[in-house]
Amino acid sequence: QVQLVESGGGSVQAGGSLRLSCAASISTRNTCRMGWFRQAPGKERAGVAATTGRGSTYYADSVKGRFTISQDNTLNTLYLQMNSLQPEDTAVYYCAARWPYCSVASWGSTSSYDYWGQGTQVTVSS
Repeated sequence: QVQLVESGGGSVQAGGSLRLSCAASISTRNTCRMGWFRQAPGKERAGVAATTGRGSTYYADSVKGRFTISQDNTLNTLYLQMNSLQPEDTAVYYCAARWPYCSVASWGSTSSYDYWGQGTQVTVSS
C-alpha cells in the first residue's frame, strides 16, 4: 500500500513562509507525477503545483513566483516551499502521486493521481 505523509503545515502571518514535506513509501524517482493540492472550506480541491519524474514543473497561476515544488529522490520526499504567503493561501494541503502508470490527464486534475496523503493545515493570518 502506498503511503504519503505530509508535514510542515502551521500558522503564519501574511508575508511569511512555510515548507511542506511529503514522505512517500515508494521511490519518488519512479513516479510519473507528484503534486500538491489544496482545499479551502467550501471549495473544491485544486492543484497548486506538480512535478514529473523528468523534472518538469507546473504551477497554478495564483502561486507562480511564490511557491516552489521540488523532489528529493534520495529521501523519497516531495517538498513545497511557500513564500510570501497570503490569507487566501489558507487551506488543507494534500500531497498526491501518480504511480506506476502515467496519465494524460492535466496535472491539476484530481483524477490524474492515484494516491493521496491525509493533508496538512496551512493558516495564514492578515
